[in-house]
Amino acid sequence: MKKKSIFAIGGALSAIIVIGLVVYGNSQTEDAGQVRLRPDDLQLVATGKKIYDANCASCHGRDFKGEPNWRERSDDGLLPAPPHDETGHTWHHPDDLLFALTKYGPAKMIGDGYQSAMPGFEDVLTDEEIIASLSYIKSRWPQEIRQRHDQMNQSAAR
Repeated sequence: MKKKSIFAIGGALSAIIVIGLVVYGNSQTEDAGQVRLRPDDLQLVATGKKIYDANCASCHGRDFKGEPNWRERSDDGLLPAPPHDETGHTWHHPDDLLFALTKYGPAKMIGDGYQSAMPGFEDVLTDEEIIASLSYIKSRWPQEIRQRHDQMNQSAAR
């Protein structure tokens, strides 16, 4: 049963990504493709840490470990907050999608009544603050993961 659950969650996450990219791509200006995280910008990362601590750490953890059993729906039907470290799936998504998920939230991006505990931050954080918090997250990934993420961004930009 666990294998079925893992495959079902994997399929659901894949669907979220595809739908999110389509919705995001159809709803944004041509500048939207220009989102780039800057994990080597120490000043931006320091700002991002403060933003992350104030807005994200309560669910995703100050240590980026997320909530327990994040791949399994809770009794309320919602998925717990995933980790943002190398054990989670955050680094599997290009910068543009990470930005859109943070700004608009999964429910708004996916639509069709999709429920998520993750809010959108478009009325809370500026675009630069979102980029700062995501840059902070990326700055904490191992170098190998950061390089793989950079390669994915380059492929997505083509």
